[in-house]
Amino acid sequence: MTTEGIDPGSSRVAPAVTETTKTPDLGTYGIWRGAAGLPPELGTAIEKLGFGTIWIGGSPRADLRIAEKLLDATEHITVATGIVNIWSSPAAEVAESYHRLEAAHPGRFLLGVGVGHPEATGDYTKPYASLVSYLDELDEAQVPESRRVLAALGPKVLKLSADRAAGAHPYLTIPEHTAEAREILGPSKILAPEHKVVLETDPEKARAIGRPAVANPYLYLRNYTSNLERLGFAPEELANEGNDRVIDALVARGTAKSIADRLREHVAAGADHVAIQALPAEGDPLATYEALAAELFG
Repeated sequence: MTTEGIDPGSSRVAPAVTETTKTPDLGTYGIWRGAAGLPPELGTAIEKLGFGTIWIGGSPRADLRIAEKLLDATEHITVATGIVNIWSSPAAEVAESYHRLEAAHPGRFLLGVGVGHPEATGDYTKPYASLVSYLDELDEAQVPESRRVLAALGPKVLKLSADRAAGAHPYLTIPEHTAEAREILGPSKILAPEHKVVLETDPEKARAIGRPAVANPYLYLRNYTSNLERLGFAPEELANEGNDRVIDALVARGTAKSIADRLREHVAAGADHVAIQALPAEGDPLATYEALAAELFG
């Protein structure tokens, strides 16, 4: 059955709603990994370990072929983009890709979109208005609000996530941000923060692995540093690739149990789901995934 209408208090046409457009089940924990490091066989292994979602990082292309390959290789796990960049991926093409994936794998794909950051985008003008326009295009192409989340850090885009999407996918945050985001989103919207982890008990070794992934490029991007300053980190702490307090806050380290405890802090603060990024980004992450699955699901 299909229905459509006008949102109360708005002049825009609401997207069509079908029986298959409810928000996919993300599970409580998922895996975030750059697109280049997500072969289909790793997706199969992630699903077998019990994680609920695979997040494709690194601004996947508008054709979403990598999502298609992961969906084809798995049986039930949700696949999400974290995130499609609105400047490099036209909404019309993304919508076509969404409908192709939905037809082949109903209810298993979640579209994460965002504006990226100004230092990497030459045409970074009026980002909020451009994101709203992009969402309007997705509406017109019948991509339901229930099947998309927004990359959101600040209050304005978090509110937009509540109004125009199923929820928010914050990146490079801490549980304190999760609590603030939950207040803005309200109780019913998805909140799925990303958090980096290093399975290493030696603090210095763990920081040596985690610091490059935080500092380059994120501590040189003003949308991330502004958010961290709002959360109480001083500018001098964020300088010179971040001091130990910054790295320890943003990268969970230690045993699988201590890392799992840190991830649970996001859930306690209001997250529905936590997207886990294992570091280092290169190499085989499976041992980390296995150890965390034993703690989180055992």
